[in-house]
Amino acid sequence: MLSRQYIVAVTTWGLFDTHTIRYTFGMTDDFDAFDTLFLVEVEDDDGAGAQTLSFSRSPTVLLTFAANRFTRAAAKTYAQKFGIGAVDWRMLVMLTRKPGATVTESANTIGIDKGAISRCIARLEKRGLATKGELHANGRSRGWWLTAEGRKLHGEVLREALDRQRILLDGYSEEEIAQFTDLLRRFLVNLDALTEKTSG
Repeated sequence: MLSRQYIVAVTTWGLFDTHTIRYTFGMTDDFDAFDTLFLVEVEDDDGAGAQTLSFSRSPTVLLTFAANRFTRAAAKTYAQKFGIGAVDWRMLVMLTRKPGATVTESANTIGIDKGAISRCIARLEKRGLATKGELHANGRSRGWWLTAEGRKLHGEVLREALDRQRILLDGYSEEEIAQFTDLLRRFLVNLDALTEKTSG
């Protein structure tokens, strides 16, 4: 049972059905006080209730929504203007930052599985945007470099990416951007710890 709660009706972003949302603060039978910051109790037409994640106050939910919408919009823009996908753009950045990076290095840095990176590299190579180096001593991996055409395309997409970022950060001060960036870096550190814990 909820120790204390107040009730407000919420309709935001079209994500909520038009029913009453109970924002919960305090202890419940199943969740501790910290968890309740991110929960809502929903009530259906029959009066049955259940707790679930808030769409407006849970950082992980908001981050997921933002990442999905950002990636989808970016992929559409890059495909229309440059004929590449979102992963292709990430690899253009990766190989600009670290020429000679392998598929494994790129996958670990970007956070995408090696299969997706390999398919991306194949697309870039087919378009003449990337070229492979010699096999490493282990006989299994090889580095990849951007060609002159790949570097040229990187510069063109970079200008578009910065224009999009400028719009997304409109209204933020430099201090707020620095704080936001720091919070995301710390979140990624915790995500690495979570991944290690769950895969161990």
